[in-house]
Amino acid sequence: MKAVSVEEAVAMIPAGASVMVGGFMGVGTPERLLDEMVRQQKSGLSLICNDAAIPGKGVGKLFDAALVSQLTATHIGLNPKAQQQMLASQIKVDLVPQGTFVERIRAGGCGLGGVLTPTGVGTLVAEGKRQIEVDGKAFLLETAIHAQFALVHAFLADYLGNLSYALTARNFNPIMAMAADTVIVTAEHIVPVGVIAPDHVVTPAPLVDYLIANG
Repeated sequence: MKAVSVEEAVAMIPAGASVMVGGFMGVGTPERLLDEMVRQQKSGLSLICNDAAIPGKGVGKLFDAALVSQLTATHIGLNPKAQQQMLASQIKVDLVPQGTFVERIRAGGCGLGGVLTPTGVGTLVAEGKRQIEVDGKAFLLETAIHAQFALVHAFLADYLGNLSYALTARNFNPIMAMAADTVIVTAEHIVPVGVIAPDHVVTPAPLVDYLIANG
């Protein structure tokens, strides 16, 4: 793990990159990284996140700046700008049931090819997907999701890069930290090693590549 400035971290992300962003409607989202992505105008992004947030908050800032070309998410209902861009064919949107979404990311982090789920069988969700029968029950094969970068926000990070999260801000951050080639983290507090008890570490340091320095 290396400590870097937010400017240095975002400079590593090329235009057109696939990027996972933690958070749920902006809660647990690395706002500083998103602000810097807008400042550096990182365009053509393939964005993987739970939702499109709202204008001016969380990943909503990326839609405000028209930096997204493709979105994989569970809903976009509270962001009219994302909806407008989808209807105008400015972005391609893949809406995924939320449980399926999180399990596909988990599969990507665990090196699996995908997961079997009954969710979506017999609906539009099933179009173009393999259907597999197990013990007489139909399942869809949903492939794993992996990204080039994951932008993660934690409550505590220690000097090695071990992370812990606060309450619902934990949400998608830990699994996204498993499913990307490069993991970049912001944290509310950066503390000495040992402050986070071993059994309170949620994301272990070997998964973290870069930690944004506070100050």
